[in-house]
Amino acid sequence: MKAILLNDASGAAMNEVTKPNVGIGDILVEMKACGLCGTDLEKMQGQYTAAKSVLGHEAAGIVVETSEDVNQFTVGDRVFPHHHTPCNNCRFCMKGNETMCTQYRSSNLDPSGFSEYFKVPSWNIKQGGVLQLPEKVSYEEASFIEPIACCIRGLSRSKISSDDTVLIIGAGPVGLIHLQLLKHIGSNILISDVNKKRLAIAKTQGASKIYDVGECDIPTRIREDTDGFGADVALVATGSPKGIIQALKAVRKGGTVCLFGVPVIGSILNYDFSDIFNSEISIISSYGATEIDTKKALEMIEKHKVDPTSLITDRFTLEEFDKAVNKAVKGEGMKIIITP
Repeated sequence: MKAILLNDASGAAMNEVTKPNVGIGDILVEMKACGLCGTDLEKMQGQYTAAKSVLGHEAAGIVVETSEDVNQFTVGDRVFPHHHTPCNNCRFCMKGNETMCTQYRSSNLDPSGFSEYFKVPSWNIKQGGVLQLPEKVSYEEASFIEPIACCIRGLSRSKISSDDTVLIIGAGPVGLIHLQLLKHIGSNILISDVNKKRLAIAKTQGASKIYDVGECDIPTRIREDTDGFGADVALVATGSPKGIIQALKAVRKGGTVCLFGVPVIGSILNYDFSDIFNSEISIISSYGATEIDTKKALEMIEKHKVDPTSLITDRFTLEEFDKAVNKAVKGEGMKIIITP
């Protein structure tokens, strides 16, 4: 079967590999759609080390094989498999830090979400990591469950309310998912980016104001548009250190900065941290999502509270994976979906 795997030479390449064997408690899924994420690009560039080097974690498909002791799923079931699941029993989990659980990042889809077939390990299934899809939720919609779930968790950790002014730094796919979720909360949404096309999409998606990083100083403009106060919350939906500094300078005194995008290895901020203390700025980070979040994400998709497919601009097959990566690296389009 065909599978996109990481390698040392070019970052990632198509491989012909043997279909995974289904062990005790495992299921085999035929991939129908898998989103290309920014972390996939970072893994290919050797800049991401937070989890195992497996590509493709926004996958959805159909069960084609199960082991004898699996009774939750049968052949033909349409599913979303979460690639990481916590133990729910350790100190991290009991303290509400499930994505810091030692077990959380220990398993993954095998060999890759970007493959014709992949195995979902028994651990993920036992921990509730596989969701059965309602008939009216398409595979493409289901491929957004993981990123939407991550955004749900980030907004929860940021404690955002309806009377908050929220600045989203980065108008990429996750930035616009945040935007769609914030519309339901009722917050005033501002968004910045260097990409004019993405900013135009953000405007049509409901941002009250958009800011072109190349044409203005973001912190200055944010304060001008908030009566001198600054944003209540800044969501950094990019791994750029410059974006983080913009967020720190754009939030009000007592405001919150949420680090959502993944900084590359070795990222260092040139910033006077005394300003953080003097302004009592809270900095939080948000990594991954739990099964509570994935269930909420699926529910929001099913009830049309979010419109993830409105963010899809391109679809490529596994054979066209290089073209998909090239387009994503250039920042062209918005969300890219990979199909078999």
